[in-house]
Amino acid sequence: MINVIGNVAGQIWHYLDLVGESTPIKIKAQLGLSNTMLYLALGWLSRENKVSMVPYEYTYKISLIRD
Repeated sequence: MINVIGNVAGQIWHYLDLVGESTPIKIKAQLGLSNTMLYLALGWLSRENKVSMVPYEYTYKISLIRD
């Protein structure tokens, strides 16, 4: 399961690298993810300090953290 989460985290990273800032619902729709997999992978990226999540209206804006 850890490999699947890591692969989805990579897909999200590449998506954000391509489109820039996005919301969870857009990421989910574009990549065809379940809620569970979306948030597991975002947690992975967040723990690795790869994404920034900023509250926006009733959701979040998610973007890559560039070193």
